[in-house]
Amino acid sequence: MIDTPADTRVDPTGAVVRPVPPPTEAPRPRAGRREPRLRALDGLRLVAALMVAAYHYGGRDGEVGKAWGSSPRDQFPSLSSFFAYGCLGVQIFFVISGFVICMSGWGRPLRSFFASRASRLLPAYWVAVVLVTAVFALPAVAYRAVSPSDALVNLTMLQMPLGVDRVLGVCWTLWAEIRFYALFALCVVLPGASRQRVILFCACWTLGAAIARAADEPLLDLVLMPEYAPFFIGGIGLYLVHRDRRDAYAWGIVGVSWLIGQHHAVRGLWHAPDAGGFSHRTSFGIVLVVTVGFLAVAAIALGWLNQVNWRWLTVAGALTYPFYLVHEHLGWVVIHTLHVGLGIASAPTFLLTIAVMLVLAWLLHRYVEKPLTPRLRAALSRTR
Repeated sequence: MIDTPADTRVDPTGAVVRPVPPPTEAPRPRAGRREPRLRALDGLRLVAALMVAAYHYGGRDGEVGKAWGSSPRDQFPSLSSFFAYGCLGVQIFFVISGFVICMSGWGRPLRSFFASRASRLLPAYWVAVVLVTAVFALPAVAYRAVSPSDALVNLTMLQMPLGVDRVLGVCWTLWAEIRFYALFALCVVLPGASRQRVILFCACWTLGAAIARAADEPLLDLVLMPEYAPFFIGGIGLYLVHRDRRDAYAWGIVGVSWLIGQHHAVRGLWHAPDAGGFSHRTSFGIVLVVTVGFLAVAAIALGWLNQVNWRWLTVAGALTYPFYLVHEHLGWVVIHTLHVGLGIASAPTFLLTIAVMLVLAWLLHRYVEKPLTPRLRAALSRTR
Protein backbone atom coordinates (compact mmCIF):
# COMPACT_ATOMS: atom_id res chain seq x y z
CA MET A 1 0.00 0.00 0.00
CA ILE A 2 1.26 3.43 -0.95
CA ASP A 3 0.87 6.20 1.61
CA THR A 4 -0.79 9.34 0.23
CA PRO A 5 -0.50 12.85 1.60
CA ALA A 6 -3.33 14.02 3.81
CA ASP A 7 -4.53 16.59 1.24
CA THR A 8 -5.12 13.99 -1.48
CA ARG A 9 -7.95 11.56 -2.06
CA VAL A 10 -8.38 8.33 -4.02
CA ASP A 11 -11.25 8.12 -6.49
CA PRO A 12 -13.26 4.90 -7.11
CA THR A 13 -10.90 3.81 -9.87
CA GLY A 14 -7.98 3.88 -7.48
CA ALA A 15 -6.34 6.93 -9.00
CA VAL A 16 -4.82 9.44 -6.63
CA VAL A 17 -6.39 12.88 -7.07
CA ARG A 18 -4.53 15.88 -5.79
CA PRO A 19 -6.49 19.07 -5.08
CA VAL A 20 -6.00 22.01 -7.37
CA PRO A 21 -4.53 24.87 -5.35
CA PRO A 22 -6.76 27.94 -5.22
CA PRO A 23 -5.75 30.71 -7.61
CA THR A 24 -3.63 33.40 -6.10
CA GLU A 25 -5.45 36.73 -6.21
CA ALA A 26 -3.39 39.57 -7.59
CA PRO A 27 -2.96 42.44 -5.11
CA ARG A 28 -5.30 45.30 -5.82
CA PRO A 29 -4.00 48.84 -5.95
CA ARG A 30 -5.22 50.92 -3.07
CA ALA A 31 -7.76 53.51 -4.09
CA GLY A 32 -6.80 57.05 -3.26
CA ARG A 33 -3.17 56.11 -2.56
CA ARG A 34 -1.49 59.13 -1.05
CA GLU A 35 1.33 60.65 -3.02
CA PRO A 36 4.46 61.81 -1.19
CA ARG A 37 3.92 65.38 -0.09
CA LEU A 38 5.48 67.92 -2.45
CA ARG A 39 6.51 70.60 0.02
CA ALA A 40 7.88 72.84 -2.73
CA LEU A 41 4.31 73.03 -4.05
CA ASP A 42 3.18 74.27 -0.62
CA GLY A 43 5.81 76.98 -0.78
CA LEU A 44 4.79 78.00 -4.30
CA ARG A 45 1.17 78.20 -3.16
CA LEU A 46 2.13 80.68 -0.43
CA VAL A 47 4.22 82.72 -2.90
CA ALA A 48 1.16 83.01 -5.17
CA ALA A 49 -0.97 84.15 -2.21
CA LEU A 50 1.61 86.78 -1.27
CA MET A 51 1.63 88.00 -4.88
CA VAL A 52 -2.12 88.52 -4.71
CA ALA A 53 -1.78 90.28 -1.34
CA ALA A 54 0.85 92.65 -2.79
CA TYR A 55 -1.56 93.45 -5.60
CA HIS A 56 -4.44 94.13 -3.20
CA TYR A 57 -2.33 96.29 -0.89
CA GLY A 58 -0.17 98.21 -3.32
CA GLY A 59 -0.89 97.29 -6.94
CA ARG A 60 -4.34 98.73 -7.51
CA ASP A 61 -6.51 101.70 -6.65
CA GLY A 62 -9.99 101.87 -5.18
CA GLU A 63 -10.95 100.83 -1.66
CA VAL A 64 -7.37 100.19 -0.64
CA GLY A 65 -6.66 103.85 -1.44
CA LYS A 66 -9.10 104.77 1.33
CA ALA A 67 -7.18 102.52 3.70
CA TRP A 68 -3.88 104.23 2.91
CA GLY A 69 -5.39 107.69 2.83
CA SER A 70 -4.13 108.16 -0.74
CA SER A 71 -3.35 106.10 -3.80
CA PRO A 72 -0.93 103.19 -3.22
CA ARG A 73 1.06 104.67 -6.09
CA ASP A 74 1.89 107.56 -3.75
CA GLN A 75 2.82 105.15 -0.97
CA PHE A 76 5.04 102.94 -3.16
CA PRO A 77 6.24 105.04 -6.12
CA SER A 78 8.83 102.49 -7.28
CA LEU A 79 7.10 99.24 -6.28
CA SER A 80 3.45 99.80 -7.19
CA SER A 81 4.10 99.01 -10.87
CA PHE A 82 5.59 95.64 -9.83
CA PHE A 83 2.81 94.97 -7.32
CA ALA A 84 0.35 95.37 -10.20
CA TYR A 85 1.55 92.04 -11.61
CA GLY A 86 0.59 90.30 -8.37
CA CYS A 87 -2.91 89.62 -9.69
CA LEU A 88 -1.33 86.91 -11.86
CA GLY A 89 -0.87 84.90 -8.69
CA VAL A 90 -4.44 83.75 -9.36
CA GLN A 91 -3.40 82.14 -12.65
CA ILE A 92 -0.55 80.39 -10.84
CA PHE A 93 -3.07 79.20 -8.25
CA PHE A 94 -5.15 77.68 -11.01
CA VAL A 95 -2.15 75.78 -12.43
CA ILE A 96 -1.38 74.43 -8.95
CA SER A 97 -5.05 73.54 -8.50
CA GLY A 98 -5.11 71.53 -11.73
CA PHE A 99 -2.05 69.59 -10.56
CA VAL A 100 -3.36 68.96 -7.04
CA ILE A 101 -6.94 68.07 -8.00
CA CYS A 102 -5.77 65.53 -10.57
CA MET A 103 -3.38 64.05 -8.01
CA SER A 104 -5.97 63.88 -5.21
CA GLY A 105 -8.80 62.65 -7.45
CA TRP A 106 -6.82 59.82 -9.03
CA GLY A 107 -8.20 56.48 -7.85
CA ARG A 108 -10.66 58.11 -5.47
CA PRO A 109 -14.44 57.45 -5.56
CA LEU A 110 -16.77 60.37 -6.15
CA ARG A 111 -18.07 60.47 -2.56
CA SER A 112 -14.54 60.67 -1.18
CA PHE A 113 -13.54 63.32 -3.72
CA PHE A 114 -16.55 65.48 -2.84
CA ALA A 115 -15.97 65.04 0.90
CA SER A 116 -12.31 66.00 0.52
CA ARG A 117 -13.04 69.17 -1.45
CA ALA A 118 -15.98 70.33 0.67
CA SER A 119 -14.21 69.74 3.98
CA ARG A 120 -11.13 71.55 2.68
CA LEU A 121 -12.97 74.65 1.47
CA LEU A 122 -15.96 75.22 3.72
CA PRO A 123 -14.93 75.53 7.41
CA ALA A 124 -12.43 78.37 6.97
CA TYR A 125 -14.65 79.98 4.33
CA TRP A 126 -17.70 80.06 6.61
CA VAL A 127 -15.71 81.63 9.45
CA ALA A 128 -14.07 84.15 7.10
CA VAL A 129 -17.48 85.27 5.79
CA VAL A 130 -18.83 85.72 9.32
CA LEU A 131 -15.66 87.47 10.49
CA VAL A 132 -15.46 89.96 7.62
CA THR A 133 -19.19 90.68 7.84
CA ALA A 134 -18.91 91.36 11.57
CA VAL A 135 -15.83 93.60 11.25
CA PHE A 136 -17.30 95.64 8.41
CA ALA A 137 -20.47 96.15 10.46
CA LEU A 138 -18.52 97.87 13.26
CA PRO A 139 -19.21 101.64 13.46
CA ALA A 140 -15.47 102.40 13.56
CA VAL A 141 -14.86 100.62 10.24
CA ALA A 142 -15.59 102.86 7.28
CA TYR A 143 -16.48 100.14 4.77
CA ARG A 144 -19.91 99.13 3.58
CA ALA A 145 -21.11 95.78 4.85
CA VAL A 146 -23.39 93.62 2.71
CA SER A 147 -26.98 93.13 3.77
CA PRO A 148 -27.76 90.29 6.23
CA SER A 149 -29.60 88.42 3.49
CA ASP A 150 -26.69 88.66 1.09
CA ALA A 151 -24.27 87.62 3.83
CA LEU A 152 -26.31 84.46 4.40
CA VAL A 153 -26.29 83.63 0.68
CA ASN A 154 -22.50 84.04 0.71
CA LEU A 155 -22.29 81.01 3.00
CA THR A 156 -23.37 78.83 0.08
CA MET A 157 -20.48 79.91 -2.18
CA LEU A 158 -23.08 80.58 -4.89
CA GLN A 159 -23.23 84.36 -4.56
CA MET A 160 -21.54 84.88 -7.92
CA PRO A 161 -24.10 83.09 -10.15
CA LEU A 162 -26.95 84.43 -8.00
CA GLY A 163 -25.81 88.04 -8.47
CA VAL A 164 -25.47 88.67 -4.73
CA ASP A 165 -23.01 91.16 -3.22
CA ARG A 166 -19.80 89.44 -2.18
CA VAL A 167 -18.50 89.47 1.37
CA LEU A 168 -15.03 88.33 0.26
CA GLY A 169 -13.58 90.02 -2.78
CA VAL A 170 -11.53 86.93 -3.66
CA CYS A 171 -14.50 84.57 -3.77
CA TRP A 172 -14.80 84.92 -7.55
CA THR A 173 -11.78 82.62 -7.81
CA LEU A 174 -13.55 80.05 -5.61
CA TRP A 175 -16.46 80.09 -8.05
CA ALA A 176 -14.01 79.23 -10.83
CA GLU A 177 -12.53 76.46 -8.67
CA ILE A 178 -15.97 74.98 -7.95
CA ARG A 179 -16.79 74.80 -11.65
CA PHE A 180 -13.46 73.10 -12.31
CA TYR A 181 -14.13 70.56 -9.53
CA ALA A 182 -17.56 69.81 -11.00
CA LEU A 183 -16.17 69.25 -14.51
CA PHE A 184 -13.35 67.06 -13.25
CA ALA A 185 -15.64 65.06 -10.96
CA LEU A 186 -18.20 64.34 -13.68
CA CYS A 187 -15.76 63.60 -16.48
CA VAL A 188 -12.86 61.91 -14.65
CA VAL A 189 -13.58 60.94 -11.04
CA LEU A 190 -17.06 59.48 -11.60
CA PRO A 191 -16.09 57.07 -14.41
CA GLY A 192 -12.67 56.43 -12.84
CA ALA A 193 -9.42 58.26 -13.48
CA SER A 194 -7.02 56.85 -16.05
CA ARG A 195 -4.35 58.36 -18.24
CA GLN A 196 -6.46 58.03 -21.39
CA ARG A 197 -9.54 59.52 -19.75
CA VAL A 198 -7.59 62.47 -18.32
CA ILE A 199 -5.97 63.18 -21.69
CA LEU A 200 -9.36 63.04 -23.40
CA PHE A 201 -10.81 65.36 -20.76
CA CYS A 202 -8.01 67.90 -21.31
CA ALA A 203 -8.37 67.73 -25.10
CA CYS A 204 -12.16 68.10 -25.05
CA TRP A 205 -12.07 70.95 -22.53
CA THR A 206 -9.42 72.81 -24.51
CA LEU A 207 -11.41 72.49 -27.73
CA GLY A 208 -14.69 73.28 -25.99
CA ALA A 209 -13.24 76.40 -24.35
CA ALA A 210 -11.99 77.63 -27.73
CA ILE A 211 -15.43 77.03 -29.27
CA ALA A 212 -17.07 78.84 -26.34
CA ARG A 213 -14.86 81.86 -26.95
CA ALA A 214 -15.68 81.87 -30.66
CA ALA A 215 -19.41 81.37 -30.08
CA ASP A 216 -19.65 84.16 -27.51
CA GLU A 217 -22.37 82.21 -25.75
CA PRO A 218 -22.78 83.14 -22.05
CA LEU A 219 -23.78 79.64 -20.95
CA LEU A 220 -20.76 78.06 -22.63
CA ASP A 221 -18.52 80.72 -21.10
CA LEU A 222 -20.00 80.03 -17.69
CA VAL A 223 -19.44 76.28 -17.86
CA LEU A 224 -16.18 76.04 -19.81
CA MET A 225 -14.39 79.19 -18.52
CA PRO A 226 -12.28 79.90 -21.62
CA GLU A 227 -10.11 82.49 -19.87
CA TYR A 228 -9.14 80.18 -16.97
CA ALA A 229 -9.41 76.70 -18.49
CA PRO A 230 -5.83 76.67 -19.89
CA PHE A 231 -4.37 77.11 -16.43
CA PHE A 232 -6.36 74.28 -14.84
CA ILE A 233 -5.66 72.07 -17.86
CA GLY A 234 -1.97 72.97 -17.80
CA GLY A 235 -1.79 71.89 -14.16
CA ILE A 236 -3.45 68.57 -15.02
CA GLY A 237 -0.93 68.06 -17.82
CA LEU A 238 1.93 68.75 -15.40
CA TYR A 239 0.59 66.09 -13.06
CA LEU A 240 0.70 63.62 -15.96
CA VAL A 241 4.30 64.71 -16.48
CA HIS A 242 4.89 64.07 -12.77
CA ARG A 243 3.65 60.50 -13.29
CA ASP A 244 5.72 59.99 -16.45
CA ARG A 245 8.09 62.66 -17.65
CA ARG A 246 8.39 60.92 -21.04
CA ASP A 247 4.66 61.23 -21.77
CA ALA A 248 4.55 63.20 -25.04
CA TYR A 249 0.78 63.75 -24.74
CA ALA A 250 1.23 65.30 -21.31
CA TRP A 251 3.89 67.67 -22.57
CA GLY A 252 1.63 68.57 -25.49
CA ILE A 253 -1.19 69.44 -23.06
CA VAL A 254 1.17 71.63 -21.06
CA GLY A 255 2.53 73.41 -24.14
CA VAL A 256 -0.86 74.15 -25.67
CA SER A 257 -2.20 75.31 -22.29
CA TRP A 258 0.70 77.71 -21.82
CA LEU A 259 0.28 79.14 -25.31
CA ILE A 260 -3.46 79.73 -24.84
CA GLY A 261 -3.14 80.78 -21.21
CA GLN A 262 -0.65 83.57 -21.85
CA HIS A 263 -2.96 84.85 -24.59
CA HIS A 264 -5.94 85.08 -22.25
CA ALA A 265 -3.80 86.67 -19.53
CA VAL A 266 -2.52 89.36 -21.87
CA ARG A 267 -5.96 89.92 -23.32
CA GLY A 268 -7.53 90.33 -19.89
CA LEU A 269 -4.83 92.30 -18.05
CA TRP A 270 -2.97 94.37 -20.63
CA HIS A 271 -4.06 97.88 -21.50
CA ALA A 272 -2.51 100.69 -23.44
CA PRO A 273 -0.30 103.09 -21.45
CA ASP A 274 -2.44 105.73 -19.79
CA ALA A 275 -0.98 108.63 -17.87
CA GLY A 276 -4.10 108.77 -15.72
CA GLY A 277 -4.17 105.04 -15.04
CA PHE A 278 -2.83 103.44 -11.90
CA SER A 279 -0.29 101.24 -13.65
CA HIS A 280 0.58 99.71 -16.99
CA ARG A 281 1.27 96.00 -17.28
CA THR A 282 3.35 95.25 -20.35
CA SER A 283 2.52 92.21 -22.45
CA PHE A 284 6.08 90.99 -21.92
CA GLY A 285 5.71 91.23 -18.15
CA ILE A 286 2.43 89.32 -18.18
CA VAL A 287 3.83 86.54 -20.37
CA LEU A 288 6.93 86.38 -18.17
CA VAL A 289 4.96 85.89 -14.94
CA VAL A 290 2.70 83.25 -16.52
CA THR A 291 5.75 81.43 -17.91
CA VAL A 292 7.55 81.48 -14.56
CA GLY A 293 4.44 80.04 -12.92
CA PHE A 294 4.27 77.15 -15.40
CA LEU A 295 8.01 76.53 -15.12
CA ALA A 296 7.89 76.50 -11.31
CA VAL A 297 5.16 73.84 -11.25
CA ALA A 298 7.01 71.93 -14.00
CA ALA A 299 10.20 71.92 -11.91
CA ILE A 300 8.24 70.45 -9.00
CA ALA A 301 6.55 67.89 -11.28
CA LEU A 302 9.92 66.74 -12.63
CA GLY A 303 11.39 66.38 -9.13
CA TRP A 304 13.97 69.10 -9.59
CA LEU A 305 12.90 70.74 -6.32
CA ASN A 306 12.66 67.59 -4.23
CA GLN A 307 15.47 68.89 -2.07
CA VAL A 308 13.20 71.79 -1.06
CA ASN A 309 11.68 69.59 1.62
CA TRP A 310 11.65 71.77 4.71
CA ARG A 311 8.89 70.86 7.14
CA TRP A 312 7.83 74.47 7.68
CA LEU A 313 6.67 74.59 4.07
CA THR A 314 3.83 72.26 5.02
CA VAL A 315 2.69 74.86 7.55
CA ALA A 316 3.07 77.57 4.93
CA GLY A 317 0.87 75.61 2.56
CA ALA A 318 -1.73 75.10 5.28
CA LEU A 319 -1.88 78.85 5.95
CA THR A 320 -2.33 79.78 2.30
CA TYR A 321 -6.08 79.21 1.97
CA PRO A 322 -7.20 81.01 5.17
CA PHE A 323 -4.72 83.82 4.42
CA TYR A 324 -6.13 84.16 0.93
CA LEU A 325 -9.68 84.38 2.27
CA VAL A 326 -9.15 87.12 4.86
CA HIS A 327 -6.18 89.14 3.65
CA GLU A 328 -7.93 91.61 1.34
CA HIS A 329 -10.79 93.19 3.29
CA LEU A 330 -9.40 92.72 6.79
CA GLY A 331 -6.03 93.89 5.48
CA TRP A 332 -7.61 97.23 4.58
CA VAL A 333 -8.73 97.63 8.19
CA VAL A 334 -5.25 96.84 9.50
CA ILE A 335 -3.59 99.19 6.99
CA HIS A 336 -5.90 102.06 7.96
CA THR A 337 -5.32 101.44 11.66
CA LEU A 338 -1.54 101.27 11.38
CA HIS A 339 -0.88 103.91 8.72
CA VAL A 340 -3.61 106.51 9.25
CA GLY A 341 -4.48 105.83 12.88
CA LEU A 342 -1.00 105.23 14.32
CA GLY A 343 1.08 107.07 11.71
CA ILE A 344 3.36 104.13 10.87
CA ALA A 345 5.26 104.51 7.59
CA SER A 346 4.11 102.74 4.43
CA ALA A 347 6.71 99.96 4.21
CA PRO A 348 6.42 98.82 7.86
CA THR A 349 2.63 99.02 7.57
CA PHE A 350 2.72 96.79 4.50
CA LEU A 351 4.91 94.18 6.20
CA LEU A 352 3.03 94.32 9.49
CA THR A 353 -0.27 93.84 7.69
CA ILE A 354 1.07 90.74 5.95
CA ALA A 355 2.29 89.45 9.32
CA VAL A 356 -1.05 90.12 11.03
CA MET A 357 -2.93 88.33 8.26
CA LEU A 358 -0.58 85.33 8.50
CA VAL A 359 -1.17 85.15 12.25
CA LEU A 360 -4.92 85.32 11.67
CA ALA A 361 -4.57 82.59 9.03
CA TRP A 362 -2.72 80.42 11.56
CA LEU A 363 -5.52 80.93 14.10
CA LEU A 364 -8.11 79.92 11.50
CA HIS A 365 -6.07 76.87 10.57
CA ARG A 366 -5.41 75.84 14.18
CA TYR A 367 -8.82 76.44 15.70
CA VAL A 368 -11.16 76.07 12.72
CA GLU A 369 -9.66 73.87 10.01
CA LYS A 370 -7.83 71.33 12.17
CA PRO A 371 -10.83 70.39 14.33
CA LEU A 372 -13.60 70.82 11.76
CA THR A 373 -12.10 69.56 8.50
CA PRO A 374 -11.69 65.90 9.56
CA ARG A 375 -15.12 65.86 11.19
CA LEU A 376 -16.83 67.28 8.12
CA ARG A 377 -14.92 64.91 5.85
CA ALA A 378 -15.93 61.93 7.98
CA ALA A 379 -19.56 63.03 8.04
CA LEU A 380 -19.67 63.46 4.26
CA SER A 381 -17.84 60.19 3.62
CA ARG A 382 -20.09 58.10 5.83
CA THR A 383 -22.19 55.58 3.93
CA ARG A 384 -25.75 55.18 5.17
